[in-house]
Amino acid sequence: MGDGRGAAPGEGVVSTGRASLDDLLPGGGWPLGAMTEILPVSAGAGELGLLVPALADLSRQGRRIAWIDPPHLPYPPALAAAGVAPSRVLLVCAGAGRDRLWAAEQCLRSGACGAVLLWPQECDNQSLRRLQLAAEKGGGLGFLFRAQRAAAAPSPAALRLRLAPTPGGVAVEVVKGRGGSGRRAEVRLAG
Repeated sequence: MGDGRGAAPGEGVVSTGRASLDDLLPGGGWPLGAMTEILPVSAGAGELGLLVPALADLSRQGRRIAWIDPPHLPYPPALAAAGVAPSRVLLVCAGAGRDRLWAAEQCLRSGACGAVLLWPQECDNQSLRRLQLAAEKGGGLGFLFRAQRAAAAPSPAALRLRLAPTPGGVAVEVVKGRGGSGRRAEVRLAG
């Protein structure tokens, strides 16, 4: 599924399953016990394609993956084809606003989920801080999908990535992360 494995990920991270992305990210993978903000130029820019190898690994380990109010329903045959066991996916329809944030916070804090994916309509700095603290307590992966305009505001998330589609994959820029911002790489998603 990925583009091969690069160097082994560091402590406190999970390999993305894509060597070019592991090489770009601080520590060599997705940060555990932390929120990662994904800021695509538009929905469908390849944001889920970046996550699929790590989600597949989590599902093989028997970990649950919570999807909090995704903009489109996950398609189980496509998940299974990508290696993500549909039986490990929790689809949470929490409604709008604060209910959505509350559901994500509970999933993150519980430690019962290997990853929590959230598409908030709005998310203020206090809510972001609560999500970050919940992720730290639960120890899993937290992913927050927001519009790129959110990059202009500060965030307590450990990692923020700006995405733009390319013909073969997605251009990824580190907006915030250990080691500084501005690092870029193109990650191939096909094949």
